[in-house]
Amino acid sequence: MKSSHPHILGLNPWIHDFAAYDVWARPLGLYYLLAILRQAGYSVSYYDCLGRPNPTHLRKERYGAGPYPKQAIPMPTMLWDVNRTFSRYGLAPERALQDLKAMTKPDLVLVTSLMAYWYPGVFETIALAKQVWPDAPVVLGGAYATLWTEHAQKLSGADEVVPGLADTTVADLANRYTGLNAKNPVESPAPDNFPYPALDLEGSPVFAPILTSRGCPYRCQYCASGYLNPDFLRRSPDRIFDEMLHWHKKFGIRDFVFYDDAMLVQPETYILPLLDKVMSQGLEWRFHTPNAVHIRHLTPRVTKALFEAGFKTIRLGLETAVFSERKGMDAKLTKQEFQEGARHLREAGFDNKAVGAYLLVGLPNQDYNAVRESIQIVKESGIRPVLTHYTPIPHTALWEEARASSRYDLEADPLFTNRAVFPCQKEPFSWKHLSDLKKLCLS
Repeated sequence: MKSSHPHILGLNPWIHDFAAYDVWARPLGLYYLLAILRQAGYSVSYYDCLGRPNPTHLRKERYGAGPYPKQAIPMPTMLWDVNRTFSRYGLAPERALQDLKAMTKPDLVLVTSLMAYWYPGVFETIALAKQVWPDAPVVLGGAYATLWTEHAQKLSGADEVVPGLADTTVADLANRYTGLNAKNPVESPAPDNFPYPALDLEGSPVFAPILTSRGCPYRCQYCASGYLNPDFLRRSPDRIFDEMLHWHKKFGIRDFVFYDDAMLVQPETYILPLLDKVMSQGLEWRFHTPNAVHIRHLTPRVTKALFEAGFKTIRLGLETAVFSERKGMDAKLTKQEFQEGARHLREAGFDNKAVGAYLLVGLPNQDYNAVRESIQIVKESGIRPVLTHYTPIPHTALWEEARASSRYDLEADPLFTNRAVFPCQKEPFSWKHLSDLKKLCLS
């Protein structure tokens, strides 16, 4: 006889990679699904294989970000040509095994996934769950499961792989495995219909991830946002503010991290009313945008509001400042818009400690002289250049060009898409290009 309150465990998996750093990363999609299931009548819990830094050990200027614990592990044999240390980021397996054994057996385990080339950590997490509870069903979802569905179905060890969004169907999924007949409380994908994410399952969160919208109206050639989230859906400013106030009152949270792909789009209707509400309440909150904001929306009014409301970490989605080299890479920006946006940020009071512009490095057939030129242009604008490695992603417009330029067979295995090894160049990975560019950024 099934319990009237079956229990569902959400697992955030380990990362296996050459480098990883916790820049306010949380599995927000999983948090939403657990919240929806809880509202449907399920008992839910959460375990994070990544572990988290002790908040008392974080330097104040990190605002809740920090390094993961890590242990060196053997390099995947297919990446034999990369002379770098490979690590498991997160808790020691012995610790995770002990913790899971101490838990009540779940009726269903949900495992999320993010970067496709992190799948070995996902597989290790699924294997751990199967070791502790051999007959508990394990369902895998998330970005890897969506972008590389067949790979995940064949190799992950999960009982089921669910690609795409599951907000309106997750209760049906859980019912199928548990025998409960719960009604899914979310009937449409409109984000205002969602309960607040189950952030409380962390215990004592030190920051709150906030989603003001889902999807993006732009279709940049290198980005999979349009495939993962086909529709661009917004939340109301009042609903967002109420959520932030909820986390502030419940946990004393002052740091809020926006996960949006397009937070500043239509600022008069969305972000400005939200920031006006924050400022009118005299709340000394701090805001961060690690996912980057669109530069063309940085008007004097917007930048003034960002500064006065308390934005401490702003990242700009620039990609390249050599505008002749954009070649239709995205539809976000002109040279004039970049220059004006940078000026408006400076005039509002921001400096290059707070503002950085992402520059993609490792693109197919990229001219590294153009990267150097971009770095100089960004520095001259008073903004800090931040190098971000290009990740080739299936279902994006740049995928075929990435495949043609790579020394690997990218379709053969997601590990070959690891951005840390510069997969879209014919020659083996070398520190030379990267170290030279990093020095130029810091000079």
